[in-house]
Amino acid sequence: MTGTTLHAPAGSLAPPARAVVTGIGVTAPNGLGTETWWSAVRRGKSGIGPISRFDADRYPALLAGEVPGFVAEDHLPSRLLPQTDRMTRLALAAADEAFADAGVAPERLPEYAAGVVTASSSGGFEFGQRELQALWSKGGRYVSAYQSFAWFYAVNSGQISIRHGLRGPSAVLVSEQAGGLDALAQARRELRRGTRLMVTGGIDSALCPWGWTAQIAGGSLSASDDPALAYRPFSAEASGHVAGEGGALLILEEESSARERGARVYGSVAGYAATFDPPPGTGGSRLRAAAELALADAGLEPGAVDVVFADAAGSVEADRAEAAAITELFGPYGVPVTAPKTMTGRLYSGGASLDVAAALLALRDQVVPPTVNVGRLADDCLLDLVTEAGRELPLATALVLARGRGGFNAATVIRRYL
Repeated sequence: MTGTTLHAPAGSLAPPARAVVTGIGVTAPNGLGTETWWSAVRRGKSGIGPISRFDADRYPALLAGEVPGFVAEDHLPSRLLPQTDRMTRLALAAADEAFADAGVAPERLPEYAAGVVTASSSGGFEFGQRELQALWSKGGRYVSAYQSFAWFYAVNSGQISIRHGLRGPSAVLVSEQAGGLDALAQARRELRRGTRLMVTGGIDSALCPWGWTAQIAGGSLSASDDPALAYRPFSAEASGHVAGEGGALLILEEESSARERGARVYGSVAGYAATFDPPPGTGGSRLRAAAELALADAGLEPGAVDVVFADAAGSVEADRAEAAAITELFGPYGVPVTAPKTMTGRLYSGGASLDVAAALLALRDQVVPPTVNVGRLADDCLLDLVTEAGRELPLATALVLARGRGGFNAATVIRRYL
């Protein structure tokens, strides 16, 4: 095979390339590595606990989802350590796992056959904080030259492409919690333009005093110090969310290319859409419109959806808006809904891509993973929320929803590969 773009004959309409997922790499608060994380999810094991990466006692929010057992030296060559933030180190480890899982050796691909599109919402906060401290306490000559890019939103895409020699299309999407779905959609577009393989998804980490202060300023973090009570989306007792780090990276391939090399396929990205909410006070949420447009893109009716992976903001107003969107589309209690991010916290740009990974594995194993710690649902959240224990069901189609601060909405349809 080559990386040459194939064009349809003049006057014909070739169907768009079908995008399939052939590899998954995960770094999550309840598991480092895909199968470790997925086993924890299925058991309802949470990775949320007191912050350990810095002293948080002086802050109003004390809990986070931290990736356990990650030692950068075990995953990366020493030359990369001085130039990378923690989020980039996590991303490079996830990319390595995704390539290995897909059975792809990037160095054997044609030169321009593969690219990378990631999402980011914060950049390298921890690296930036350290260098700012050096600047103000010691002076400019003590600031690392790597500060010029290690903090930047696009750094994960850049470092992954350099490490694996990916000279195809490269980009970064910045739409906060919706970013993981937006990046996946951009990667799908690149496949339709003729690229053979894309690395895509999101990994975030901002668990340092500077990053923590920024997140607290957003006003949505829970002040609870009890991991079982802090993040309870759709609950009558919802009081905000818990922040976390990590996410997932996926190997996305054009179907014929994947089949030609005999790849194992998790599922296909069948539909996607994004909408933007109007200014406050001028209209309601357009999350439902994003879901409807994604289903239309997939050529499906709502009745074809077997499970919804919810955005699950954890705030009363946002939860009610999402519950209303789901209920209007599927009817009251009309479809199983889950939010496994209650075990990780909200991972910003990494959260939606981790939900896509969960959807793919749910379709593989024919089980809806649980939503933990919610307790009693609010009376106006008419959802069939799968809680405490997973639910075995025949699953063919999943709808993943995501929202980003500032009005971003995104929806992606994932289908089992048959």
